[in-house]
Amino acid sequence: MDDALHHTSPVRLQRDDFSVDAELTLLRNNRPNAGGLACFVGCARDFSGEHRVQHLDFDAYDSMALKVLNILRDEAIAQFGLIDARIIHRTGTIAASEQIVLIATAAEHRAPALHACEWLIDELKRRAPIWKRETTPEGQSWVTPHP
Repeated sequence: MDDALHHTSPVRLQRDDFSVDAELTLLRNNRPNAGGLACFVGCARDFSGEHRVQHLDFDAYDSMALKVLNILRDEAIAQFGLIDARIIHRTGTIAASEQIVLIATAAEHRAPALHACEWLIDELKRRAPIWKRETTPEGQSWVTPHP
């Protein structure tokens, strides 16, 4: 895939980290009617319940996950009257404090941007075929359902 296209696509699965600043700039560019941007960044924690987490592994059914994420983006734009939205989810091994997921929304006003941002992360966790495995000193386990 063309690297420039890859990084400007509003919906992506990728192994590499992402720049929140760059994504918000892409969301805001040439949109003078965007009065509110909302952003959620999910990061890996070093604990889960009573266990210390050494790292997380994310796996996805790539083609289906991208299809679902694009559907969610389209639904959010229609439901909340968004100007635009971006969704990025990383796959592969992710250490504590590293970024996992970005949801960013633009709307004329703050309320729709904020509500859509929350709705998108909740629906992503509920509907996207993306799975998380935790590695702890006790071993590995797949996390279900999504927290």
